[in-house]
Amino acid sequence: MPDLMDTYLENRWFVQPDQANNLETAHGGHVLKWMDELGAMCSMRFSGETCVTAHMDEVNFRRPVPVGGIAVVKAYVYDTGETSIKIRTRVFREDPETGTEELTAESYMVFVAIDDDRNPIPVPELTVSSDRGQELLDAALESAP
Repeated sequence: MPDLMDTYLENRWFVQPDQANNLETAHGGHVLKWMDELGAMCSMRFSGETCVTAHMDEVNFRRPVPVGGIAVVKAYVYDTGETSIKIRTRVFREDPETGTEELTAESYMVFVAIDDDRNPIPVPELTVSSDRGQELLDAALESAP
């Protein structure tokens, strides 16, 4: 059975001018795309199947990521259903010189594993076998909607 830490992924992007809004910060649509893509990667890594987005919970943008800044997206599986996979996704802005991170946005998402005919298929159960994995699981369950 897949372990939570096997699903943990991080991606980083330098925010470019063509990804910015009129305030020269990361456009919210780009941030949502990055979250969705990383969530899909986590769910596919977990299930070994093609997965599609079924639900994205509320997203509150707490602070901007400026052009030239680094956006860090972190995601992992924290729960499953019969065919569904729940992902916690968090976005940070990272200072490129110090590595200091500040939370900018987060969301809880649900993906569904599908077969070649695009029908939902069962997913495995999630396991947690490390202290770090348990910390991530507890944090997700504590603040999940």
